[in-house]
Amino acid sequence: MKNSLKINLSPSPATETDELFSQFLSPEGAFIILGEQSSDTLVMPLEPNASTMFGPRGACLIAENGPLWVSDTGHHRLLGWKQRPETDGQPADWVIGQPNFHQEGQNAKGTPAANTVSVPTGICPCGEGLAVSDAWNHRVLIWKKLPQDSNVPADIVLGQANFSQNQLNRGEIETAADRMHWPYGVFYHQGRLFVADTGNRRVLVWNQLPEVNGQPADFVLGQSGMNLRDENGGGTPTAASMRWPHSLAIWQDNLVLADAGNNRLMIWDGIPTENNAPCKLVLGQRNFQDVELNQGVYWPSSSTLNMPYGVAVTNDWLIAADTANSRLLGWTGTVDTGISAQGLIGQPHFRSKGENGSYGAPNRHSLSWPYGITICGNTAIIADSGNNRVLLWYLNS
Repeated sequence: MKNSLKINLSPSPATETDELFSQFLSPEGAFIILGEQSSDTLVMPLEPNASTMFGPRGACLIAENGPLWVSDTGHHRLLGWKQRPETDGQPADWVIGQPNFHQEGQNAKGTPAANTVSVPTGICPCGEGLAVSDAWNHRVLIWKKLPQDSNVPADIVLGQANFSQNQLNRGEIETAADRMHWPYGVFYHQGRLFVADTGNRRVLVWNQLPEVNGQPADFVLGQSGMNLRDENGGGTPTAASMRWPHSLAIWQDNLVLADAGNNRLMIWDGIPTENNAPCKLVLGQRNFQDVELNQGVYWPSSSTLNMPYGVAVTNDWLIAADTANSRLLGWTGTVDTGISAQGLIGQPHFRSKGENGSYGAPNRHSLSWPYGITICGNTAIIADSGNNRVLLWYLNS
């Protein structure tokens, strides 16, 4: 049974009315915290080791018992645990992107290679392997088999012709089906690979898992052609356009995109198969044309979003990481454009937006700029970037 709470909102700045919301995650809070820093050390430099993280933006459990992989974005590395961690602060077993756990720097302070990264973000299981958005190398890395050691080189690179190149759009002014600019999100579903090619304001789609380096995408969403890259297609926002696409999911057999720059989620009718297919509805805005953060109001509500970077689904819930509002929002049942969320995590009420609930110290229930969320079985994996940590949090039963 879902746990509904009745919240008395403070008269200012929130409303004086009562609101109900459901907790779609366990009310006990995160059961494992990785990378957590105590409040008295937050001002100290986050030196890399096997237990620390700096602004992680993506994480995924491959299976309920592990392995776990984290994009430790600020340290320019991937951290891997052989099994799902059992204690807070448990050190990682593997590192990819740095020669050891104690070094950092883009591409290990060298040149790009098959086992280096620069601002890694989205990460997901991909067939029998792993895919990572290597954003500032303007590429996506694919391992055909799950890495089971440190610094295992990737097998395939997309967005670049080879592993040693890393110029945006391969150094050209125009983009194309085989080029990328700041790809922040990657998602794999039933043979299809989706990449949120954020800097080109589009989503690239491969109908089958790519097999060769630099393989061009089969079609594009967000632009009317593979060579175009203007935000919102060069015009006003529409049901087909994007400004800052970031992450993707499939909910009830429909494609969902977190379009952070337009402060909305886009939901298609099914999974599109053609260039520039428009979505069916949006959440976070009243219509396809409006795109202001929190619908132009400083304080959020149950129907607004502020730079939603993450999206994930359970059997019942569609969940958005409403990043700049430092909260998770959840929708369940039938949705339509602009409908209010029923679920809330990380804030005491829908009109609160402070980091860690009220700009306090982090705890097992709080969030600060959560960038990514994935679901595996009964576990939500949250990249709580502003707190430099990853949370493992059970779904509410």
